[in-house]
Amino acid sequence: MGGSSGPALVGGAGSGIGRAIARRLAADGRDVVLVGRTAATLRDAADEVADVTGQAVATVVADLADPAAAPELLAAAEAAHGPLDVLVLNAGGPPPGRILDVDDAGWAAGADLLLRGPLALARAALPGMRARGHGRVVVLTSTAVRQPQPDLAVSVVLRAAMTAAAKLLAREVAADGVTVNCVAPGATATARRDEILARRAAATGADRGELDRADTAVVPAGRPGTPEEVAAAVGFLASEAAGYVTGTVLTVDGGRTETI
Repeated sequence: MGGSSGPALVGGAGSGIGRAIARRLAADGRDVVLVGRTAATLRDAADEVADVTGQAVATVVADLADPAAAPELLAAAEAAHGPLDVLVLNAGGPPPGRILDVDDAGWAAGADLLLRGPLALARAALPGMRARGHGRVVVLTSTAVRQPQPDLAVSVVLRAAMTAAAKLLAREVAADGVTVNCVAPGATATARRDEILARRAAATGADRGELDRADTAVVPAGRPGTPEEVAAAVGFLASEAAGYVTGTVLTVDGGRTETI
């Protein structure tokens, strides 16, 4: 049975939350494979992670939105560090837009990025995890799945679909020692949040600073989260301590989401 320090693959690892997750998992003693579309960005992230943690770090340039690339991506990752223990399905956000403003091409691109691509990689990785009797799959979604934001239609709809898929998958593989969970960040201080606020300001004519303050005002914690705080949640779900946690959504949003 695999141990708690086996290798991890992290999607979208060149920047933001993905980069913080790679750094966290490496700090926890894992060799890490960073995946993304831009070689220079990945190399910069890999150098940082290796320097800070001392762990072995590899990079694979690949588009997670291309389902056909999943088998080759997995093979490259496992050639670097061996069979995966942890799979972090994290991808960049699709362009903002209201639901009736998104055309067919926008929905198709979003489905590849947030649903078909991640599921293809899971299909490639899960048989090996199940055969070894151990594995951790963590899907990055968003609190917008629970409290939809009108101008993030593609993200809301397709991350909700991926959340449902993760729940189904968790039930199918639990008896094989594999857990599947989602981490749903709220407002987080990343370039993605800056982009969303800038687009809202451009679309409405509102002051960007005012939009930032209004967005923060509804967070009980009184601030956006940090990528490292999201990464800490992923680190827990990837650990041995979380072996009896599966099929759930861990919300990291400073108390903003209304739940019971």
